[in-house]
Amino acid sequence: MRNIKLTIEYDGRDFGGWQKQPTKLNIQGEIEKVIGTITHEEIELNASGRTDAGVNAFRTSCKL
Repeated sequence: MRNIKLTIEYDGRDFGGWQKQPTKLNIQGEIEKVIGTITHEEIELNASGRTDAGVNAFRTSCKL
């Protein structure tokens, strides 16, 4: 396993928050999906920050 630090910005208006939820579009799930597609690995993010539904984040650090 390797750790990679990401600093990201996103517009959260169309999402149901940061954390994965089975019935809502969420930031964590979408980022994991894209990184998994690129790396061909199963990805699980551990975040140091989070947002509620409809909130925008200027910077959030994630650890893979």
